[in-house]
Amino acid sequence: METKLKIRPYARLLTMLGEQLITNEQIALAELIKNAYDADADWVKVCFEGFEYDLEKNIIKALPQSKIIIEDNGCGMTLDVIKNSWMNPATPNKKSKSTKDIQRTPKKKRIIQGEKGIGRFAILKLGRDIKIYTRPENANCEYCINYNFSLYDDDFLTEEGEKKDLYIDDIDILVTDGQPHYFIPRAVVVNNATYDKDNHHGTRIEISNLKGQWSYEKVDSVSKASLKLESIFERITHKSSLQHIEIGFECNSRRMLLGDKAIEELSALLQNSSVLKITEGQYIQGDSPSKSAFKYKMNGVPYILPISDSQISGLKFFRNRFVEGEDLFGNTQLRKSSCGNFNFNFFVFDFVADKESPYYLSKQEKETIKEHRIYLYRDNIRVAPYGDPDNDWLEVDKWRGVGRAGDYLSNDQVVGFVDISKNGNPSLKDKTNREGLIEEGYATRDFIVLLHSFLLFIRQHPYKQYQERVNQQKEQKMKAMQIVASKFDELKGYVSGNTKAMAVYNDLVKSYKVEQKYYTEGLNKTEDLAAVGLSVETASHDMSMMLNKGVDAVDNLIKDIEGGVLTDEQIENELHTIRGMFSFVKDRMRDIQLLFKSSKQRRRPIRVNDLLEKVEKIYKRTLLREHIDYSINRIGSPIIASCTDAVVLQLLINLFDNAVYWLATPNITDRKILITLDGDNKQLIFSDNGPGIRDDDKPFIFEAFYSGKEDGRGLGLYIARQLLQRMGYSISLAEVPSEKVLSGANFVINFVKSDDND
Repeated sequence: METKLKIRPYARLLTMLGEQLITNEQIALAELIKNAYDADADWVKVCFEGFEYDLEKNIIKALPQSKIIIEDNGCGMTLDVIKNSWMNPATPNKKSKSTKDIQRTPKKKRIIQGEKGIGRFAILKLGRDIKIYTRPENANCEYCINYNFSLYDDDFLTEEGEKKDLYIDDIDILVTDGQPHYFIPRAVVVNNATYDKDNHHGTRIEISNLKGQWSYEKVDSVSKASLKLESIFERITHKSSLQHIEIGFECNSRRMLLGDKAIEELSALLQNSSVLKITEGQYIQGDSPSKSAFKYKMNGVPYILPISDSQISGLKFFRNRFVEGEDLFGNTQLRKSSCGNFNFNFFVFDFVADKESPYYLSKQEKETIKEHRIYLYRDNIRVAPYGDPDNDWLEVDKWRGVGRAGDYLSNDQVVGFVDISKNGNPSLKDKTNREGLIEEGYATRDFIVLLHSFLLFIRQHPYKQYQERVNQQKEQKMKAMQIVASKFDELKGYVSGNTKAMAVYNDLVKSYKVEQKYYTEGLNKTEDLAAVGLSVETASHDMSMMLNKGVDAVDNLIKDIEGGVLTDEQIENELHTIRGMFSFVKDRMRDIQLLFKSSKQRRRPIRVNDLLEKVEKIYKRTLLREHIDYSINRIGSPIIASCTDAVVLQLLINLFDNAVYWLATPNITDRKILITLDGDNKQLIFSDNGPGIRDDDKPFIFEAFYSGKEDGRGLGLYIARQLLQRMGYSISLAEVPSEKVLSGANFVINFVKSDDND
């Protein structure tokens, strides 16, 4: 006898597919955002509404009435799509039938991300009551899909207190239609962009009766992770494409400023502080192992590294995976990889670089780098959780733990990305729970071993060569400073054999080394503090004056109010005037804050002109008082300096201060300061028509404690040069006629990295 049976899942399968399969809220929101991406949306907003929210105290707390709303302006869903696709998980209409038949969206030609069709169950990770409003294009009505799962217990075993066997098809979902309410022509602001077209269609998901606990840290983590859905490296390189979707986060209708500053800081570090920049990387899987190779540029120089090269094939990690034996002639037989071609970029940092090194990293910069590892993107959409700070998908931490850690680049010191595609890498598949790749067949393991092997090669060859060059430079510096050491050696020859004298000699050498280290560290700190002091002294004059005026104005206002001589309108006008005075001081203080150490250590790309405008405000009154004609000559594009605000501010303040001082010299009537911003050559020329630099002073003006001023400290130009050199830039006196713009002093600041010309 033969019996045919059908699979009929219990309703509790919904819990398994939603709450248990989807690991966390980060993955859940990412799945819902991917739905908007697949719907050809221009934008998607994630809004936390009805939460307790205190931005200053970093407090976000879910309340009974709290909701999470995900809204987009995608194509929306017709009733037919709701019935036959949305309500039927694992719909096959998104599944590509072959690698040549990759499914793309109709308008933006995005590669469809959701193929399994179960991402919709991510909603159950977030809450129990769900309403989905959707309006398709060219429709006159708006549909509402109502999931009222609060009627059931957490495991879908009981319904409103009645215990019974519940199957998935026992659960009724109510769909209604009505006049458009949410999706009507309107302007929508997402982040800093305004979208005023194509907002009359899309999908809005409202989730209430929220699950789990929400905090500021959790919302911050979830939102930042969601902003990484698309490649952050596309944002860093400012590439825009039709495939891009703008993702915004709001709490109680207030935009949450997340990710922008971090991306800006990371961008500056990748470009300016990485020792090795491995860009335009490709792994090309040839018809045979002998034709497979890594192609890449390292610091701009192109290289080709076949996997048959002994620097790769000789690695034990590689050999254990790909060597199949030897042929009749004793040649190593390599197995062909099965993962397909892929692209990559890696940026390698030196976490122990000395302060004098152009690759020196502050504590804050190290923390920024540690927030990122090597990301994996498929068709420009992230495969999570690869790239998270605690994820070791390339097994670097694992092998550092069982082997010699120094043989490997640490996860902390490498930031980068690997690009794969559905078309080029069909065997690299996402896990159903959206956390990484499926370990199926050879492909995923081959892929990981190839990447790991390449990074091993980078550590053992290019990075080691860099370390050797650093050591050689240190040795050269030490040789140049061996005068005292040689004297110690000479002294040792005289006292050798005398036990008491040798004991004194050893104590003397030890004390000298300790003091040498102490004074070197102290000198760096002194330079930083001196730079701040010189700059603040200059800026404080106008602030003190304005504070005095503000205090006087407050005192007078109090007297007038007590005397009853002012009307309400006059009091309001006086208060506005006083506020203007203190706003001036506040703005100046904000500028000065940029000079302090906490700010000084954060490098970023800055417009020199922006900081020049800040210094102009500081010196505006002085220039007017001294009758100095001040002008700027701008040539080409703006100068972008990859350094810190403090360095440029201190440089400009010092140059202004010196120019004002020397222009006060008698017999100079037509006083001028001219700044040339030459963006084509990344050069700033600071010129005045004062007495200029005397010939016998020129060799010494950048030396510490040397000053032509009567009461000068002789630190300003010295510190300016030291700080610029730390950033890889330079300052010098004009040498060629084209740089001697005015008849007095002409300083040339080059914002071209010294190592860019190597």
